[in-house]
Amino acid sequence: MRIDRLLCFLRLAKSRGAAQRWISEGHIRCNGQRVVRLDRPIATGDILTLPLPKRVMVLRLTALPARRGSPAEARSCYEELDAGGSIAIAGTDSHFETEKGKKQP
Repeated sequence: MRIDRLLCFLRLAKSRGAAQRWISEGHIRCNGQRVVRLDRPIATGDILTLPLPKRVMVLRLTALPARRGSPAEARSCYEELDAGGSIAIAGTDSHFETEKGKKQP
């Protein structure tokens, strides 16, 4: 399945055209690599990284949807890997201080 079609079917993009613009701008990653082609094939087990307005969504595809269904049907096709925001996307820096003023190891 093409990635632009998948983003639309999973309700991560409002339309296929919106998904195509999102991909063309270079914001989507699949298995850690930037997606540069609209027709990039996607398979079950692939990990997608998507920038959303307030956070970065990392998900693993568990199934490929046959159509653009309900939101519940779309969510059943993937699992969020960082739902709590615990994975550091940019890594940690030992110069940042934690609570109580102690530096991280």
